[in-house]
Amino acid sequence: MKIISKAIKFQWDKGNINKNFYKHSVTDTECEEMFFDQKKIILKDVLHSDKESRYILLGRTKRKKLLFTVFTFRNSKIRIISSRDINNKERKLYEKTN
Repeated sequence: MKIISKAIKFQWDKGNINKNFYKHSVTDTECEEMFFDQKKIILKDVLHSDKESRYILLGRTKRKKLLFTVFTFRNSKIRIISSRDINNKERKLYEKTN
């Protein structure tokens, strides 16, 4: 699914900065790096898109760490909702697709 066609900008504010690090040990930089993974997988998050369109991204950081990230678009910027280490089922999907 190709949904990102312009330069990528991220929305970090006091509501989401460092949130994933405290919850899941994933830095904001790692969250951003995934969007540049040439083998990333982006899917629509149909279960959680009732108020706004949300997407799931499976991808690697520069250090090859595989992550599962939920994001949305706000004011033409990417806002990370949540990011964590990928689980075994998600890892298999990523590897099968690539």
